[in-house]
Amino acid sequence: MNSSFGALDWAIFAGYFLLLALSSYLFSRTKIGSTREYFSASNTMPMFAVAISILATSQSAATFLGVPEFSYSHNFTLIGFYFSSLLGVIFVAKYFVPKFYEIKAITVYELLESRYGACAKKQTAFMFLIGRVMASGARLYIASLAISMILFLDITVIHMTLSTLILLLGALAYTYFGGVKSVILSDVIQALTYISAGLVVIFYLYTSLDGVNILEILKQNNKLIFLDTSLDGKFSIIGLVTGWFLLNIAAFGLDQDMTQRVLSCKNKNEASNSLLLSILLTIPIVLLFLTIGALLFVYYQNSDVVQSFDGEKITIFMYYILNEMPEGLRGFVTVGAIAAALSSTNSVLGALASVAIEDIYKPYKLKQESQTTEKHFLKASRSAVLIFALLLFMMSIGSYFWQRYSDLSLISFALGVMAFAYTGLLGVFFSAIFTSRGTSKSVPFALVGGFFTVFALQPYTFGLHIGFAWQITLGTLLSFLVMQITTPKHS
Repeated sequence: MNSSFGALDWAIFAGYFLLLALSSYLFSRTKIGSTREYFSASNTMPMFAVAISILATSQSAATFLGVPEFSYSHNFTLIGFYFSSLLGVIFVAKYFVPKFYEIKAITVYELLESRYGACAKKQTAFMFLIGRVMASGARLYIASLAISMILFLDITVIHMTLSTLILLLGALAYTYFGGVKSVILSDVIQALTYISAGLVVIFYLYTSLDGVNILEILKQNNKLIFLDTSLDGKFSIIGLVTGWFLLNIAAFGLDQDMTQRVLSCKNKNEASNSLLLSILLTIPIVLLFLTIGALLFVYYQNSDVVQSFDGEKITIFMYYILNEMPEGLRGFVTVGAIAAALSSTNSVLGALASVAIEDIYKPYKLKQESQTTEKHFLKASRSAVLIFALLLFMMSIGSYFWQRYSDLSLISFALGVMAFAYTGLLGVFFSAIFTSRGTSKSVPFALVGGFFTVFALQPYTFGLHIGFAWQITLGTLLSFLVMQITTPKHS
């Protein structure tokens, strides 16, 4: 087996997975007796641990490797997105979190049941499940690509499959046995791991540029721009307070993948504070990885870099890992990428299972057999985790073959699917929380209308080129207007 790893790299790799095994055992020792314990830790999780878990969940291997690419190719204006995230979580903390805790929700979609009925909850749950499996499956594929490139120096189907299994088995070790409590505690380990990897890379890069006037080179090439004041820039101010603001409200308030952690806090105040703290901690971490990209620009400014590997376009950070990193550091950074991937994978397994069981299966089963025990639902919850792990595996491997035998980009579509779904969710939830209009009959039309508005505005659909922030805004507006057309009979 070919590998870029040396003995020290493999020792670090083995040590990391030994830590995973040990922590998984320790975190899963608590006896779990109900689905509320399994999916929300019975609201016992400390605020700081939840904040770290939200931070870790919001990152992924794509972020770990992709953020440096942005500052390498452009500048630091990506940081504006995270200040938009701060505005988004303030909104969620003020208007959404109190509503969730008022009804003691396990999933966010339960809120719609009290406004529009059980069907509305199921419809939003199905939209989440389909969108999240596609988006997270594509994310898993991207992470597996990176792991396969570094570990095996190729991306053959066997090594891609093995890399995918490494990530899924690592995620299952926490999610299957210990539920959300185990996931949250493990996320603290994953976050510390990939942040440490980033710090070590910064130090190594900086020392390798000894004698180079880094700031002067970055200034000359307009790399030190933090605020996009244009009207059409990707992260322009107007985009940050419209579409990106809406996207962050949806990501932190309406996506069970993220909000499951928020719903595990002791009360609404700690839940709100955990959201705010997570973003305040995320901003310097993103700056850390943007700085890596800027240093890589200085490092490679006079070099002819071909960012490709077996026909796959790779980020500049991945190029650096494959071609420049010494033994030991390569192993540590690989572990950092795995940690980033695991923190997003273990969280999504729990989130998917919670929605499938609490919003769809449990109401159905109790209607058929009202005496069904919690033991049955807990067993079903763990089975759901395994089923969704299999679906993510199939989506990841399916993406691998699609990329090789089709000219259409499944990855671009799959990664965007959840953002498409956000517009429908935003329209429905805004109507439920801020108005007295809308009915159960209008919910599916609003969900589908928002989704297909954004889909229709994609370049690969009708050749339109509209900024993504505007796409989100238009999709949300249409979905909201659809909800406003109908009025409940009692009104």
